Amino acid sequence: MGSQATDAAEVTAAPEDGMPEVLGEESGRFTREQLFTMVATASINFSSMICYSILGPFFPAEAEKKGASNTIVGMIFGCFALFNFLTSLILGNYLTQIGAKFMFVAGMFVSGCVTILFGMLDKVPSGTVFISLCFLVRAMDAMGFAAAMTASFSILAKAFPNNIATVMGSLEIFTGLGLVLGPPLGGFLYQSFGYEIPFITLGCLVLVLVPVNMCLLPKYDSIPSKDSFWKLILLPKVLLLCLTIFSLSACLGFLDPTMSLFILKKFKLPAGYVGLVFLGLALSYSLSSPLLGLLSDKLPYLRKWLLVSGGLITAVCFFMLGPAPVLHIESQLWMFVLVLVWIGFSLGMSAIPVFPEILHCAYENGFEEGLSLLGLVSGLFSAMWSLGAFVGPTLGGFLYEKLGFEWASAIQGGWSLLSGLAIGIFYIVEATRRSSSSSLQNPPDNNEERTRLLGSET
Repeated sequence: MGSQATDAAEVTAAPEDGMPEVLGEESGRFTREQLFTMVATASINFSSMICYSILGPFFPAEAEKKGASNTIVGMIFGCFALFNFLTSLILGNYLTQIGAKFMFVAGMFVSGCVTILFGMLDKVPSGTVFISLCFLVRAMDAMGFAAAMTASFSILAKAFPNNIATVMGSLEIFTGLGLVLGPPLGGFLYQSFGYEIPFITLGCLVLVLVPVNMCLLPKYDSIPSKDSFWKLILLPKVLLLCLTIFSLSACLGFLDPTMSLFILKKFKLPAGYVGLVFLGLALSYSLSSPLLGLLSDKLPYLRKWLLVSGGLITAVCFFMLGPAPVLHIESQLWMFVLVLVWIGFSLGMSAIPVFPEILHCAYENGFEEGLSLLGLVSGLFSAMWSLGAFVGPTLGGFLYEKLGFEWASAIQGGWSLLSGLAIGIFYIVEATRRSSSSSLQNPPDNNEERTRLLGSET
């Protein structure tokens, strides 16, 4: 019976809007395979984000002790994103050949091993050796992370084609939970036990999840497609959506090497409490994501408004985060946390609708439905996010060192301002073209109707 239900859920049809529709899902019940997919994806969302965010409260200061400047620290964070970008581009093209399940599990295994290895770096000599090994280990971690996340997005979209935004938004709770627990847990373990224990603890947690996901995750097969990254990314709408992904990731990545240093210097908080400040952003993002995903699926026309307003709000928030010196407002801890809360909400407004919007655009332009296309879209999403996560910390570390946090955050907000305005102008032009084309088609219909009426009168 379970296999019959799964087969029924996987029967798809192509409605008028070009999006695939899953027949048999109207009852709202998930199959066992879908539930297992959600559990597996939740585990990678949580484990990857807690391993990623654990560095924030203490690694920048620890790296400075080892001879790394703020710019180098930003480049270390950015190195992870750069290799994530390259790996996502490659693996997205070869998802069907490698296999989504194998890529998912292998990526988790590599990420867990490398996380433990990163905890051993305080034993190496300071200076060039420490910095070089940081780059090497972060690059290896990025490859594992990219493999798991690219497969994860594809598997989710394959299992839930009818409500992908809702499911992704709901699973972002676990992403937010990882972001919430990572900084305070990292700060606590670092203060209590030293540099090694945070990484060893979380690396072992990821390795424990590997055999669990080998048992839980269903296997999805697909026929390779002839569609390519270049065909997808050269679509104007997809190109602007990629700019949106890049801008959000760049703004978020900017905070990794800079925010903890600013908090320590400005508000004189100990490392353990610095992690608590990160809660404002992570909590608001994780709690708002399910609602934003539901809105994106149930009311697809709202996606464009979410994307535009999310980008503009993010830009304003980064201008206020310092705040920018031109405002002549003294920075206070309560205001800093409040702005982080708004940043978390606005990031969700822009990030959640992007994936279904790219899929919708691909279907509209004749891309073949299947796991191969989902691999392209998820690889593209991961690649653009990683590119932003490389530019954000690298440029952010440099700007922080030269201009200070206040001006650096205001400049970083320019990415979101640019993407919000660009996608807004695109939607306006698109709506104008559609209205003009429909008006050109209506007059002939009116003339025909008028002729029929005159004929009936005579």
